Amino acid sequence: MFHIHTTTTSSGNKAVQVVRYKNRKLIVIKHIGSAHNKDELQRLSQEAILWIEKANKQLSLFPQKVDSPGEQLQQYQYSGFRYGLLYESLNQLFRRFGFHWLRNKFLMDLVIAPIMDPGSKNKSIEFLKEFMGLEYGRRELYRQMSKILNSRSTVESKVLQLAKREFEFDFSLVFNDVTTLYFESSQEDELRQCGFSKDNKFNQPQIILGLLVNDKGFPLGYEIFEGKKFEGHTLIPVILRFKRKRKVEKLTVVADVAMISEENIMALENARLHYIVGARVAKLTQKQIEEACSKLFENDGLTIRMRTNYGDLICEFSQKRHAKDKREMEKQIARAEKLIKNPSSIKRSKFISSKAQGYSINKPLIDKTRLLLGIKGYYTNLSSSELSDQNIVEHYHNLWRVEHAFRISKSDLQIRPMYHFKEQTIRAHVLI
Repeated sequence: MFHIHTTTTSSGNKAVQVVRYKNRKLIVIKHIGSAHNKDELQRLSQEAILWIEKANKQLSLFPQKVDSPGEQLQQYQYSGFRYGLLYESLNQLFRRFGFHWLRNKFLMDLVIAPIMDPGSKNKSIEFLKEFMGLEYGRRELYRQMSKILNSRSTVESKVLQLAKREFEFDFSLVFNDVTTLYFESSQEDELRQCGFSKDNKFNQPQIILGLLVNDKGFPLGYEIFEGKKFEGHTLIPVILRFKRKRKVEKLTVVADVAMISEENIMALENARLHYIVGARVAKLTQKQIEEACSKLFENDGLTIRMRTNYGDLICEFSQKRHAKDKREMEKQIARAEKLIKNPSSIKRSKFISSKAQGYSINKPLIDKTRLLLGIKGYYTNLSSSELSDQNIVEHYHNLWRVEHAFRISKSDLQIRPMYHFKEQTIRAHVLI
């Protein structure tokens, strides 16, 4: 930022300069000239103002005056700070989504507030009042929450329309995963239940959130489940609701290894849906493991197909994964050997077997693990003519898109912890 600086020269004249300050030091940018009287001083000061305006390429909020530059500030009063530009920009973005057709400004403001300042609904109300000049009462907040929930179907429709328009989404491929959202409470009910927590909050009730995204990580749909529901039982309700609601005929779902089960495979087949899910190769039979190992022969990037009860099993070998798996195995073996030397402090370890005569190293398991080093498996009902092995592997690796969406919700928007206790307000909170 430039300033006008006037100093007395050795000859007694007034020198007018344009300066700036850096690390509390004055740096002269431009010497305008020396004045011998008041008229010349005023003229040079006006030249300095014009030079600053030209150099800045924009006008000053408060026009500078030659005499008493701070005088005009006395007639102003500071009334606070407003996020006007950001608020208007987000409103324009929502119009691009088509959300203005909801005709619910309160809902839009409740969505905007945590983008700018994440926190609870009460915090959002306070933020909107202080920084937006928008006043909503707490009683109005909870009265509106049930009405907000009625907008879910319209919101999802608008989101899908944008996905098709902006991201060329054609329903051919979706990615599914689940996460847990905990409550600042110890009270359980039919929805809020203690269960396996991905946030390590095992003593606090939670809900499970199942999410669908496209190949770019754009959210397409979601479902809420009770907190102790097994995540493998969430896949089918999420997919079938999405298929039924959107009247989709052809769809491929990519899901994590936890979603694989004969029940899920049968349900997907009956719904005429394609799937790509992770496989637990450690649970393969010894014959299958030996066959995969012999055919892959540690060739980096090589894949093979085998027919199983879960569909085609695609096994892929990676040198990078092999090196990582080998390091982990060697650490676990070293730990197991150390624990066996001191049986009194024995702890659970992968390569320790317990028998009547005591503890010993589980050599058959070590041999099996060594065969599987670097091998990753994927189940699918897509034939090689419909989708190549390499494309199936690539699609599965894109599952990180769902995790990224969860991180945004949890970290950037602070969707949890939740402070609501009624089912309607919980569902409205997730929708927002």
